[in-house]
Amino acid sequence: MEQFVEESMKRRLTEPVDILTAVSILKSHGYWGDDLIIAITRIFYVDLDTFNEVVGTA
Repeated sequence: MEQFVEESMKRRLTEPVDILTAVSILKSHGYWGDDLIIAITRIFYVDLDTFNEVVGTA
């Protein structure tokens, strides 16, 4: 999943369901803990407050 994503092409993740979907996909690819937040912010613009809420309840 190590792909270069140009900054202007990043998708914004602000909805909990979108963040949860991205987290699920990244976890299935072996990303956990600190690696998960690094990977998701490398690929997407993420609302970090919502991310923390989603990860905290998941």
